Amino acid sequence: MEYQDYYQILGVPRNAGEKEIKKAYRKLARQYHPDKNPDNPAAEEKFKALNEAYEVLSDPEKRKLYDQVGKDWKQWQQSGGRPEDFDWSKWFAQQGGPAGRPGRVHIHTGGDFEDLFGGQEGAFSDFFQQLFGGLGGYPGGGSYRQVQRPRRGRDYEQPVQITLAEALQGTKWLLHIGDQRLEVTIPAGADTGTRVRVAGKGGAGSGGGPSGDLFLVISVQPDPRFERHGRDLTTHVDVDLYTAILGGEASVPLPDGRSVMLRIPPETQNGKKFRLRGKGMPRLGHPQQRGDLFAVVNVRLPTGLSPQERALFEQLRDLRR
Repeated sequence: MEYQDYYQILGVPRNAGEKEIKKAYRKLARQYHPDKNPDNPAAEEKFKALNEAYEVLSDPEKRKLYDQVGKDWKQWQQSGGRPEDFDWSKWFAQQGGPAGRPGRVHIHTGGDFEDLFGGQEGAFSDFFQQLFGGLGGYPGGGSYRQVQRPRRGRDYEQPVQITLAEALQGTKWLLHIGDQRLEVTIPAGADTGTRVRVAGKGGAGSGGGPSGDLFLVISVQPDPRFERHGRDLTTHVDVDLYTAILGGEASVPLPDGRSVMLRIPPETQNGKKFRLRGKGMPRLGHPQQRGDLFAVVNVRLPTGLSPQERALFEQLRDLRR
């Protein structure tokens, strides 16, 4: 059986106070929590060791006994004794544990651990059970029981692609979860990275804990007609040379498939940007608040000029000179 150095596991000195022990535990427990390290057995074992160390060092009675055992263990090692030959019987009365202590120990992972992480099931080491609960076959072997705390199920993510028009107006998404059919609303104003929560449709909980949630992670497909910048949109509008010079109107597309007419003033330059207020994307959660649509003029020059047209342009050139 291997001796567990709980101070080394938490990275604290042997004279560490309660606050220092708690701070070290909270930091390391977050780092090695299984939910942050899925499919990582090494992190899971480290997390269990941290839980065990904190269970002992945060309890004055357990810590006192552990320190006494540790002192004897260190002396035994320094004298060249083998770990398997260490005499445990001196720490246990014949009827179930050290003098003055019952053989049955009830262990719970409560307090800060429960508040932070919602409970985590896992066995304590043989060393812990030998010292605080006993195991069958050892002198004074009492019974050991670890309480399984309710644990919330894992959250799942499902990527979902929608069009810009669907992001503008909002849409419905049909999910099949087992035998269930769920219709989930994707709100107007959704953008790439928006997460839509479906409560209770994640992984199953354990020990009576609640199920996790399912999150639809939105990705808005590019629209070749528009550039999106938050709630504002930009589009390019082709305008012929004569409209740009003399003035007129141009059709501006909207993301929902409609269009509006934009007045083009005389002598409008290529690249001129016009602002159409309230024609952009809605604010997520507040669809009545809309961004703006910017229309950038793209002046199209005539091609395939006839001799007469070319002569007229030359005449205009000479007049401008």
